[in-house]
Amino acid sequence: MKFDGVLFFPVTPFTPEGGVDVELLKEHIGSRLAFGPGGVFPACGTGEFHALSLEEVRTVVTAAVEVVAGKVPVVAGAGGPLGHAIAAARAAEEAGADALLVLPPYLVTGPTEGLVAYIEAVADASSLPVIVYHRGNARFTAASMARLAGNPKVIGFKDGLGDVGLAQEIVTAVRATGREEFALFNGLLTAELTQGAYRGLGIPLYSSAAFAMAPEIAKAYYDAYMSGDEDRRNALLEGFYAPLVRLRDQTPGFGVSLIKAGLRLGGLAVGSVRPPLVDPTDEQLVQLKAILAKGYELAGR
Repeated sequence: MKFDGVLFFPVTPFTPEGGVDVELLKEHIGSRLAFGPGGVFPACGTGEFHALSLEEVRTVVTAAVEVVAGKVPVVAGAGGPLGHAIAAARAAEEAGADALLVLPPYLVTGPTEGLVAYIEAVADASSLPVIVYHRGNARFTAASMARLAGNPKVIGFKDGLGDVGLAQEIVTAVRATGREEFALFNGLLTAELTQGAYRGLGIPLYSSAAFAMAPEIAKAYYDAYMSGDEDRRNALLEGFYAPLVRLRDQTPGFGVSLIKAGLRLGGLAVGSVRPPLVDPTDEQLVQLKAILAKGYELAGR
């Protein structure tokens, strides 16, 4: 499976009554396809997988598959309690997804052998290939990733931990298995800020929550990144991404909350985040509006 472009993680819009707004979700995803995402990842972290029921996961993935219509891969989230992860994997397969992003298990921290078994159990639950998410309590070693890379159903690795030494060891170990098509990508929050370093590790792909909020800005960064225009890339980092990260770090969970808030500022009524996440304050919205304005200026909009 080839990913060619920014990896797009859509939000999950909610109605005022609290349900999934399917039509708005389709509009949200469809409006971003023109900016050339390399893949669409519904019902994952930015899509508040942690707060979705199994039926809501099915609804979100079904809508994404319908809108994307085969233009790029659709990779659905599956994770949490093992039973829920397996059920989500099967629901995603029934909905027509192309692959799964396996999020960390719920709360418990097991040994590496247990984590490998968790990934294998989710992979065995459907015919879909899986991408491993290295984050939180799901911390993989180079040896465990080499073992998983030996399974043809495991097609990728997403680093959300930020240990660059370990990431380099994992890249080296996976390469040694001969899996040249294995997808390696940076999944840190606001990954654009660290992607220059990750490219040096041999991890060329990255996920972009900012793409969901402001695809013009995210595409401008991606184009500069791909073309080697370091002046423009650094201008976007300094003028948009770094201030966004400083605002994000003011409140836990803002990696999702700010994206939804930015969409609302842009006129897409995607609703609030679900608990335990919280929405920005009025003062933080003013800051976000100014950051977005600067980003659009730098992107040439």
